[in-house]
Amino acid sequence: MSVDPTQLKRGLFALRLGVFIVFFMWTIDKFINPGHTVSVFKRYYLIEDLGLQLAYVIGAAQLLLVLGFLVGVKKRLTYGALLLMHSISTISTWQMYLDPWGPKNLLFFAAFPMLAAIYALYILRDADTLLSIQ
Repeated sequence: MSVDPTQLKRGLFALRLGVFIVFFMWTIDKFINPGHTVSVFKRYYLIEDLGLQLAYVIGAAQLLLVLGFLVGVKKRLTYGALLLMHSISTISTWQMYLDPWGPKNLLFFAAFPMLAAIYALYILRDADTLLSIQ
């Protein structure tokens, strides 16, 4: 089976843009609602005293990372960091998968196709060149 390189580039860009949109919204949430970030870190990552200031710092670092991801800069680092972050996020919410029909728990299953998309982007990062800094 052969793959049209143009179609591959378009498909990978579509995945990158989709993943960016989700991560960008999670990043903006850290600035608009830092209390939510503090509660997420407490509940899922067992970090009791994150503090609002640190939520902003994490948001700023994440913003740089997701913008780097969007433009395809240092792909091994940016794609790999998002893969690691989302892997940890997916694993840390394991309790939600045990009761999928509990309140809002079904939404947590969206983490799996997102994780698969990031993994695909990571392993195909050299082919992901459309609108990307080389």
